[in-house]
Amino acid sequence: MRRARRRDPDRTPAGAEPGPGFEITFDGRPVPALPGQSIAAALWSASVLSWRTTRVNGRPRGAFCGIGSCFECLATVNGHPNLRACLLPARPGDAVTTQEGNGHAAPRP
Repeated sequence: MRRARRRDPDRTPAGAEPGPGFEITFDGRPVPALPGQSIAAALWSASVLSWRTTRVNGRPRGAFCGIGSCFECLATVNGHPNLRACLLPARPGDAVTTQEGNGHAAPRP
């Protein structure tokens, strides 16, 4: 028979104690983030569900698997396109922008 362990209300789950929060931006809008959060997690917590569009029909996409197996969560971060937001840790001051199509802008005439 197992004995139930008493929970200490002063401890956070698994002993995790996140540091102070910081901000990243998504299309110029401030988004709060915590140390250790991925960019996808920070965007989800701010109710942002899509941050790229498909190449052909421009349909919205966001995170699908959340573990880096697919490529639905591609984002442009600090000007670098095609980064998987579910694997990339958020850092203070990161600028995330909606990625249009393949992430490489067509040359302007």
